[in-house]
Amino acid sequence: MFSGIVEEAARLTDIKKDGGNVHLTLSCSFVDELRIDQSVAHNGVCLTVVSVGDGCYTVTAIEETLRRSNLGDLQVGALVNVERCMRMNGRLDGHIVQGHVDCTAECVALEEVDGSTYFKFRYKADPALVRKGYVTVEKGSVCVNGVSLTVCDSEADSFRVAIIPYTFEHTNFKEIKVGSRVNLEFDIIGKYISRMMGEA
Repeated sequence: MFSGIVEEAARLTDIKKDGGNVHLTLSCSFVDELRIDQSVAHNGVCLTVVSVGDGCYTVTAIEETLRRSNLGDLQVGALVNVERCMRMNGRLDGHIVQGHVDCTAECVALEEVDGSTYFKFRYKADPALVRKGYVTVEKGSVCVNGVSLTVCDSEADSFRVAIIPYTFEHTNFKEIKVGSRVNLEFDIIGKYISRMMGEA
């Protein structure tokens, strides 16, 4: 479980394909604190550390993960938002994030407003998934590339988020442009409520 509070943007140093899997090697400041079998979120995708050494660590993404996320789009040198699993005795500064990406969205607009940057994202709103809670709501939470954010201007197939300068500089939001693809995880609480309402 994660909170959507990104620790840093790690640098992707190597990509190796292995059948339908892809091994991603990254460098970041807390490599020496990692251990094999530990869970780390990468752009919001929970992956298991499979090796650590030489100032880097490696995780493996399976074909299903690559299909449902933007990890297959990554190139060597890219910045990847990373977060280690949440400590149960810590503060929940973001919201409950599982690390299970629901779908991807496309950045369709950027706007500078009073020192912050508004990003608008559009995604395919499948009616069956909408009924299961795969939606955004005004002032609700959404996880974009692993970052816990508050929704504004929620529409049927799009929403905006406001990125403050600190978040912009310390995550890979600084690399997102119109046309970029990002990972979305909708609020798990909304999914449970939708499921219960559907069975009532």
